[in-house]
Amino acid sequence: MGGGTVAGLLSGMAVVLVFLQSAQSVNIKYQGFQVQLDSVKKLNDLERQGVVSPRLQTQSPLPVPCYHPALPPDLQPICASREADSIFKALKTIADSHCEMCENVACTGCL
Repeated sequence: MGGGTVAGLLSGMAVVLVFLQSAQSVNIKYQGFQVQLDSVKKLNDLERQGVVSPRLQTQSPLPVPCYHPALPPDLQPICASREADSIFKALKTIADSHCEMCENVACTGCL
């Protein structure tokens, strides 16, 4: 076996590994909800966009992201929970805790 063959084989394995890593999504399981890590990362962006009028915010118990039309579908069921605000906060904390490396037991699908 020549050196070029081994290098080619290793290069091919690296491409497959990168493909598998990008194809597999990291999920967070918390209080009966399972959501994608990418969806949780979008929460901060949605909150910053502020599409809800301040008057509506004070009249409703729902967190701001629940009013945003771009809220990812896997996060929408959380809005039906009375603890939606605290669940969103907990999910953001979990997502910030190196979830991609599965350092938090709530994270699954990591490599």
